Amino acid sequence: MSDTNILFEQALQLLQKLISIPSFSKEEDKTAEVINSFLTERGITPHRKLNNLWAWNKHFDAAKPTILLNSHHDTVKPNSGYSRDPHDAKIEDGKLYGLGSNDAGGCLVSLIATFLYFYEKKDLTYNLCLATTAEEEISGQNGLELIVPELGKLDFGIVGEPTQMHLAIAEKGLMVLDCTSYGKAGHAAREEGENAIYKALADIEWFRNYRFPKESDVFGPVKMSVTIINAGSQHNVVPANCTFTVDVRVTDSYRNEEVLEIIREHVNCEVKPRSIRLKPSSIDKSHPIVRSGVALGRNTYGSPTTSDQSLLDIPSLKLGPGDSARSHIADEFIYVDEIREGIELYVKILEPLLS
Repeated sequence: MSDTNILFEQALQLLQKLISIPSFSKEEDKTAEVINSFLTERGITPHRKLNNLWAWNKHFDAAKPTILLNSHHDTVKPNSGYSRDPHDAKIEDGKLYGLGSNDAGGCLVSLIATFLYFYEKKDLTYNLCLATTAEEEISGQNGLELIVPELGKLDFGIVGEPTQMHLAIAEKGLMVLDCTSYGKAGHAAREEGENAIYKALADIEWFRNYRFPKESDVFGPVKMSVTIINAGSQHNVVPANCTFTVDVRVTDSYRNEEVLEIIREHVNCEVKPRSIRLKPSSIDKSHPIVRSGVALGRNTYGSPTTSDQSLLDIPSLKLGPGDSARSHIADEFIYVDEIREGIELYVKILEPLLS
């Protein structure tokens, strides 16, 4: 189907239906069923694993490169500030209200509509792989990460998140480090023991002041913040252990593993990452998809928020209708016209690459 007006109407109806169904992270089975039915009714047979669905364009050619179109259908839980039913998908004054309308329902249905626009076209220069996924809001392991091995070789991706249809060409990665400095217990009144707090202070000072040699053109330096510290049991005992937590925001200049190695080379404490899954991501400004967006007047920027981009090992672009500032707010909404514009711009950005 190549009529964007019809696709917009269908996308809007689909989003209203999705909003009406609770789909908190790990509880997305019913919205997965709705998306499955929507695609099946249009002659597409998606694959499904848990609450994730994916499909390829009709004339898929394994010899061609593939573009991933991904967004999520899980939501956070509504906060206490809601003044309306979070699952009542009403349109008022050009706004579609409801939990997940902005993050990332508008992006999701716009990407589905874009996939439908190109689905039956022959002789595309790229394949398209649509993936509608779960657990994004909790960075869960049963979301996009679960199905990436099923998707085959991917060359680059568009991750649908609300960016006002501007081009987020880089996203910071995240590592949370649990650090432990070891000393030796003793009585505080005598010259006994080895104070673990003092040992930790030296390393904390390093975290505070160290600058990594490489800095990102988009984000600047890697940022490290000590956010939690804990030690001691009573006033007259020199503590044997001091634990502290470090929040590390990794730029596209490094891989998480590289940053972790540099940290371990410089500090004396034990450093245990909770995870290195949430990787920094980026796409070169000279990439055809970026050039196509810029030619349409879209801006490029670096995104401070984490998305499913962090689970991909391919160049990726975060792009979608809606505004990140509206995500997770009470009485969440998206402008209906943003969805229409989202579909049209996705199509216009992709057309030069696909034709």
